[in-house]
Amino acid sequence: MKFNPLGDRVLVKRSDEEETTAGGIVLPGSAAEKPSQGEVLAVGPGRVLDSGETQEVSVKVGDVIVFGQYAGSNTVKVDGEELLILSEGDILGTIS
Repeated sequence: MKFNPLGDRVLVKRSDEEETTAGGIVLPGSAAEKPSQGEVLAVGPGRVLDSGETQEVSVKVGDVIVFGQYAGSNTVKVDGEELLILSEGDILGTIS
């Protein structure tokens, strides 16, 4: 199955959860924080401005992005994998 985001939305695969702290303490699955970074898998065409023009999304497929911890409450399962749907406004930056 293929998912194509609309507007200024981005489909993101969240990075793997940290299972140990910096001090070496192993965290159970329920206590581990969900990571706030991931890889962009698909990008919508962009946001339509009041003038009718389309403003393209500033990230591209393959970019590693950072987003707010509580961003991305919309999820979709594609091929058994849970993916996030973020608005471009939820993205804080990219990692290179």
